[in-house]
Amino acid sequence: MRRRLINSTLAVVLVVIAVFGVSLVIVETRTISNSAQESVDSEALRLISVVESRLLGAERITPDVLSEQVDPSRYARVEIPGRAPIEVGERPTDSVLRSTETGEDGEKVTVEESRSAVTREVGRTLLIIGAVALLAIVSAVLLAVRQANRLTSPLTDLAETAERLGSGDPRPRHKRYGVAELDRVADVLDASAERIARMLTAERRLAADASHQLRTPLTALSMRIEEISATDDPDTVKEEANIALTQVERLTDVVERLLTNSRDPRTGSAVFFDLDEVVKQQIEEWRPAYRSAGRAVVCSGKHGLRAVGTPGAVAQVLAALIENSLMHGGGTVALRTRVTGNQAVIEVTDEGPGVPADLGARIFERTISGRNSTGIGLAVARDLAEADGGRLELLQQQPPVFALFLSRVAPSHEEAERPVR
Repeated sequence: MRRRLINSTLAVVLVVIAVFGVSLVIVETRTISNSAQESVDSEALRLISVVESRLLGAERITPDVLSEQVDPSRYARVEIPGRAPIEVGERPTDSVLRSTETGEDGEKVTVEESRSAVTREVGRTLLIIGAVALLAIVSAVLLAVRQANRLTSPLTDLAETAERLGSGDPRPRHKRYGVAELDRVADVLDASAERIARMLTAERRLAADASHQLRTPLTALSMRIEEISATDDPDTVKEEANIALTQVERLTDVVERLLTNSRDPRTGSAVFFDLDEVVKQQIEEWRPAYRSAGRAVVCSGKHGLRAVGTPGAVAQVLAALIENSLMHGGGTVALRTRVTGNQAVIEVTDEGPGVPADLGARIFERTISGRNSTGIGLAVARDLAEADGGRLELLQQQPPVFALFLSRVAPSHEEAERPVR
């Protein structure tokens, strides 16, 4: 493309120079020839005037007198009736410019000039025109190269940007080139890069959330299957199988919620549900893991509370808090339910060292963790709580007290009457 731009620009300049240059040469040649002829005519007219004035004054007309009136490069011949012709200068032998003037008494003056002088003048003019044309061509080449670089360099940058987008590097360059069309393409590529970056971020976040939220139900399901495989009691097998089926349903709910939140994180299915059932379910699910760690998980507080939310999401929030206490806390973990205003509150606390002071304000940010963990558990838990209109807060750092606030006001009559499995 760069070569085509240079060639096209140079072709245009050459055509312009050819058209105007030839015209200028023709005009200048005619102008120089006409000017030279007019100069010869003017000199012949002046010379006849001198001859007539001297004849009237009865003065002698000699070659010396005439030579003072004639250009040294020209030839002049004066013919006076009854006298011998008078010649001044050397008569040219090649093509000449000639002018003849006749006086009132028959005197005749002829002035001649060689065309070689005109040819030399035309040659100098052609040389100047050629130099100007050459300068124009050189300038056109330099301008074409500069313009080609100005256009091809942005196109190369845009091609590299598109290639980076295709290779998975969605960083926008925010580089502009001062050309409206190219800047428009750059705007579109940057906008595409930002959209791709958001999509990749959402996909990575979904993958991280899925791996984190599916880990706990899968671990619990694995523990139930191990219990089934380790016993021969039919009643125990049946009980553990029922619990495993419940956990499979929870696992399915987690997957569906992850997919729903990946499309619209504000989408929720808040209903009235029994808070005691969710708390009891989580305690039963986590008790084996705490027993293996030599610790305990208990519940206390106000019973018979009903709250507005998604039971599966609330269970996932509590599971994240209980797991966080298992990994980072110590001693007994206590779940306490209470009422404040029109909200039901579930507090999760343990007897561990608590949340470090430097992490208190950032504990719910992604990638923030007090130990070597993913750092997304609490962030996901807060997102789940907010999706149903609740909120998750850190009320106290030492000992740690996390609180899940849920509304006790029905979102609508239909939702209030909707049964909960």
